[in-house]
Amino acid sequence: MTPHELLAKGELTVRGRIREASNAVLYCTVEYEGVSAACVYKPVAGERPLWDFPDGTLAQREVAAYELSEAMGWGLVPPTVLRDGPYGEGMCQLWIEATEDEDGRALLALVEGDDPGPGWKAVGYADVGEDRTALLVHADDERLRRLAVLDAVINNGDRKGGHLLPAADGRLYAIDHGVTFNADDKLRTLLWGWAGEPLTDEALRALRRLAADLAEGRPLAARLAELITPAEIDALRSRVAELLRTGRHREPSGQWPAIPWPPV
Repeated sequence: MTPHELLAKGELTVRGRIREASNAVLYCTVEYEGVSAACVYKPVAGERPLWDFPDGTLAQREVAAYELSEAMGWGLVPPTVLRDGPYGEGMCQLWIEATEDEDGRALLALVEGDDPGPGWKAVGYADVGEDRTALLVHADDERLRRLAVLDAVINNGDRKGGHLLPAADGRLYAIDHGVTFNADDKLRTLLWGWAGEPLTDEALRALRRLAADLAEGRPLAARLAELITPAEIDALRSRVAELLRTGRHREPSGQWPAIPWPPV
C-alpha cells in the first residue's frame, strides 16, 4: 500500500492540534486495512482568508505543490492528498519526523563577519539584537538547491527555516505550501544562496520534463486545473519557461520582500 492510498482512503482520527500554526492544523492518525501512520490534516474550514489569494484554498495549493514536486522527480514534499475528514474537506499530509542529518549538519546558521565559510551560501544580514547583525547562511546542499528550484516554479511566498524537515534516512522534506502559485511574483525564501548562478543539468532536465507535462491535455495539467486557476497555470508555465530561457536560479525581483518574516 502506498502512502498516498493510505492517506486518501484511511480513517482519520484527530489526536491534537498544532497551536503554533496560524490556520487550523490537526495532528492525526490514519488507518486503512491494518496499516496506520501519523499525518497532518488541515481542514479548509480552518483557513483564514488571504487578500492576495482570493481564489482556491490553502489545501488545494498544498496538494498542487506536492503534484509539482512529484512531477519533477524530487519527492521534496511529503505525500499529500485532498480529502474529506472530521471537519470537512482539507489537506492530509504524511507526518515527517524531523531529525538531524546523519552527519549532524545544520541547514541554516548565523555567522559573524562577511564570509559564509566553506560549505555555506550567504543569504543576507539579520538583526540579532543589541545593534548587532550576523550573516544568515544556508548549507550548500544539493537537496536545498533542488528545493530552491521547486520554490521558484511554484512561486512560494513563504519558505521559512521551520519548513525544512531533514529525515532520518537522509532525505529532505519541505512543508507548508499554502501560499504558492500566485499569478503575481510572490517568491520569498531563505534559499537565495544560488541566486543568479547557472542551474544544474539535473534541474534543467527536470524543468524540460515539467514543461512537457504542463502542456494542454496532459494528465498533470488536467490535475492542476482541479486545484488552481487557469491564470495561475499560465503563470506557472511562464515561470518554467523563464527558468529554461535563462538557465539560472531566480534572483530577488526588488519589487517584493525577498525574505519571509519571521524567517523561521
